[in-house]
Amino acid sequence: MKFFITYTAVILFFLTGNTLVGQSYLVDKVIAKVGSEYILLSDIEEEYAYAKSKNPTMSKDARCSILENLIAQKLIIYQAKIDSVEITDAEVEAQLEYRFESILRQMNGDEAFFEEYYGATVSEMKERYRDDQKQQILAERMQHKLISEIEITPREVEAFFNKIPVDSLPYFKSEMEISEIVMTPKVNEVSKRAALEKITQLRDGIIAGTISFEEAASKNSMDPGSALRGGDLGFAKRGVYVPEFEATVFSLSKDEISEVIETEFGFHVIQLLERRGNAVKARHILIKPEITDADLEIAKHKLDSIRSRILADSMTFEYAVKKFSLKSLPSYANGGRVKNYNSNDTFFAADDLDPDTYFAVYNLKPGDIAEPIQINIPGGEKAYRLVQLNSITKPHRANLKEDYDKISNFAKESKKHEYFLKWLHQKRSETFIYIDPLFKDCNLPESNM
Repeated sequence: MKFFITYTAVILFFLTGNTLVGQSYLVDKVIAKVGSEYILLSDIEEEYAYAKSKNPTMSKDARCSILENLIAQKLIIYQAKIDSVEITDAEVEAQLEYRFESILRQMNGDEAFFEEYYGATVSEMKERYRDDQKQQILAERMQHKLISEIEITPREVEAFFNKIPVDSLPYFKSEMEISEIVMTPKVNEVSKRAALEKITQLRDGIIAGTISFEEAASKNSMDPGSALRGGDLGFAKRGVYVPEFEATVFSLSKDEISEVIETEFGFHVIQLLERRGNAVKARHILIKPEITDADLEIAKHKLDSIRSRILADSMTFEYAVKKFSLKSLPSYANGGRVKNYNSNDTFFAADDLDPDTYFAVYNLKPGDIAEPIQINIPGGEKAYRLVQLNSITKPHRANLKEDYDKISNFAKESKKHEYFLKWLHQKRSETFIYIDPLFKDCNLPESNM
């Protein structure tokens, strides 16, 4: 029995980046029927072509596996319709909007390029994939309905663990849990005035016509992504930008250039290029005030003082997080506790941590706090960080005492997986299934209904 069971749904669905490519469509035929749902030959061939592009050595036999998976997908959709699982047109539209907006963002909002690449407009592509999107939502909701209420008892966790042969139990590395307080330095007034003067001069030059907005952004903007495109940010809807930036960009007229504004990132000048419904296309120039060594040193001393107060029990680590830590970091909402996004839990092996953090905490005891260390936060800004060691385990073979939560999660996912497969097997025996003789060599079971 495998210890690590990842519950992967049978749903591998349709509307993903791999299906949104220029495709030549086959002369089609129905090659399978599941209840009232149909599977087309083109469904098989499109998935096979994509899989083949990823793995050129893939054999033609893979079509059988693709068909088997599609039958399972259609079975879920058919059952969802029988059970009257409801999907609104608004839900479908919202999902389509999100997916195609994501694609357009990768194309810098260029709908002409989109149409050239896909051979259809955004609206036409939405209509082409509307039914597929609805089926995807139906299947996901049906699956969630089936397994959302499945729970696992301590006895079941123990039984799951006891079925695993001892020599198959994984050997866990030393793992630790950490919390953090991150503080960015306060910009000194001299640097702030210098940044404001620089961006004001750039704006004056653009207004006077001595330099174009694109050239000013390319040569001076401290937003590296947009600077490469002359400051172009592409299309964005409300809610994407920080409040000060959003309020300004949505108040501009086409081609209008804003006054200098300040956000948490620095000083900006913005030009509105195009408005499309609730979305705007703009470009900007960003000038950040320079953070000096003295600014960093002040932040370090402040964090050091906070550390002393926590160790002296004059405040808790969690309180210090809420009062002093950077609010934009995920750890802020979790009392400072840092999540490991590789494992989706809060445990870090030594090689999961960056070297600075590892060497700061490797010889600490639970409850100890390392001295402030300098880091770069997302966006490249310098900051200082306090790290507390919450817990640490030694290298060991998996056991219920130290690893109950992990084993419980594995057991629960295993139970969901088994339940779902049993449900599929039962519904398959109760549902009319026809498979075209073209796929008779796949030896897939048909119903006798």
